[in-house]
Amino acid sequence: MKTLRNLKVLIGALLLVIALGTAGFHYIEGWPWFDGFYMVITTLTTIGYQETHPLSHAGRLFNVGIILCGVSLVFLAIGSATQALLEFELQHFFGRRRMEREIGRLTDHYIICGAGRVGRSAARELARRPVPFVIIEHNEAKAQKFSSENWLIQVGDATQEQTLRDARIEHARGLVAATTTDATNIYIVLTARTLNPHLRIIARASEEMAEKHLLSAGADSVVSPYIFAGQRIAQSFLQPHVVSFLDTATTHLGIDLEIGEVPITPKSQFAGKTIESSRIRQDRGVIVLAIKREAGMRFNPSPDDRIEPGDFLIAMGEPQQLRKLEQMAGSR
Repeated sequence: MKTLRNLKVLIGALLLVIALGTAGFHYIEGWPWFDGFYMVITTLTTIGYQETHPLSHAGRLFNVGIILCGVSLVFLAIGSATQALLEFELQHFFGRRRMEREIGRLTDHYIICGAGRVGRSAARELARRPVPFVIIEHNEAKAQKFSSENWLIQVGDATQEQTLRDARIEHARGLVAATTTDATNIYIVLTARTLNPHLRIIARASEEMAEKHLLSAGADSVVSPYIFAGQRIAQSFLQPHVVSFLDTATTHLGIDLEIGEVPITPKSQFAGKTIESSRIRQDRGVIVLAIKREAGMRFNPSPDDRIEPGDFLIAMGEPQQLRKLEQMAGSR
């Protein structure tokens, strides 16, 4: 902010005037250092106290210079500070209004309830894609920490119906209940499921016993960070190369590789074709790992397996190739 930079320059200049004034009274008038500093402060603040000691002619001329320079800097600094405060308040106000307008236009988006470690990780992954999402966080101070991320953040209580409606839950694709307490997550899931019966809901569980309650409340799936971390540690000991491969395919560690799902629409050019005749691997450099259907998951499909409308291809390849495959499959 230009105003803030100007304020810093003015404060630096004012400190320089104080230092020069203190030194000037010390060497011109022979005053103690503190008396010179006290004289400069009373002069700059225009309090109007009498001179600390009688001034000589040279001292008075020097003091005139301090008054002209110092007092001018003081008033400029006050004006600059007022302007900076006003700009900050206006930016905050109009920034909030702009964010509210953007949230009001959201559709087919995701709602993340809770800006803790789990919520932030989910937000970063969605932003990397990128897909539209909004974070609901009741702690305004915590929400302000992520203003530099340019994420849409709504300050409010996600257990309240109006808060979820303000986040356009009726038009959302999915919701993440990622607060730190299971009871709050259960209440969020219950409220969200009531407002949007078709919403996909994923909930965080801190305790093992909370999983069944979250599923009963309406969550489609439940993730426990602690159980996942324990399993991950054990697998890192037992199958380190498998873990390394999954890291590479899901978090882009070292190799530009990704595992994604590609929905097949009735108008897709792949619908009705076999894996071999679709030439997905030969022409697009993408490997089809599995086909997800209503009947279940078919892993490692054979070349003769037919791709049907409504299927989801679980595929692995470079992100750019996967995006092209999604477009060709009619997912966009």
